Amino acid sequence: MRTAQITRKTNETDITLSVALDGTGRRDIKTGIGFFDHMLDQLARHALIDMEINATGDLHIDDHHTVEDVGIALGQALARAMGDKRGIRRYGSFHLAMDDALLRAALDLSGRPYLVWDVEFPTAKIGGFDTELVREFFQALSTHGGITLHVTKLAGINSHHIAEAAFKSVARALREALEPDPRSEGAIPSTKGTL
Repeated sequence: MRTAQITRKTNETDITLSVALDGTGRRDIKTGIGFFDHMLDQLARHALIDMEINATGDLHIDDHHTVEDVGIALGQALARAMGDKRGIRRYGSFHLAMDDALLRAALDLSGRPYLVWDVEFPTAKIGGFDTELVREFFQALSTHGGITLHVTKLAGINSHHIAEAAFKSVARALREALEPDPRSEGAIPSTKGTL
C-alpha cells in the first residue's frame, strides 16, 4: 500500500494527516473550516484517496494559516506515499463541468513544483471563506507535493461551483496520474530513470 502520515506543528497550526493512495475515497476530515472540509471531502472522494485530516489552527485570526498548512502537509504526504513513482502513469488531466462552471486541471507528478492558476472568482467570499485561499491551497499542495499543476476556469459565474469544480478536476487528474500503468512493467515514467 502506498501510504503516508504527516504531523505538522507550528505556532499557527497543529495538523495530523494520513493518506492511502490505493483507497476508495474514505475520509475523516476536520479542519474547523466547514467549506474547506467540504472541498477536501471532494478531493478525497474523486481521487479515490483515503484521507484522515485533523487540523486546528488560529482561526480567530483567519483561515489562511490552516488552509495553507493543510496544503503543505497534504503535498508532503502525497510525495512520501508515491515513493519513487515506479509504475504510475505520471500525467493526468480532466475537464469537469458543474452547472455553470467548467474547469480544466492538468498535472505532472514530476517532482518539479509549478502552479499555473488561471481561475477568477466573481466574489471575494463563499459564505465566510475567502476565495483567494483556494489558490493558496493548491500552491502549497503543488510546491510540497512536487507537482506541476495547471488549473484553468473555462466558464463559471458561481463562486461555490467554480471552487468545487477546481477541487474535483484536480482530484480526477490526480487519480489518473497516480494509477498504475499496466503497460509500464513497473518502470519509472521518465527517460532520466528518476523523478
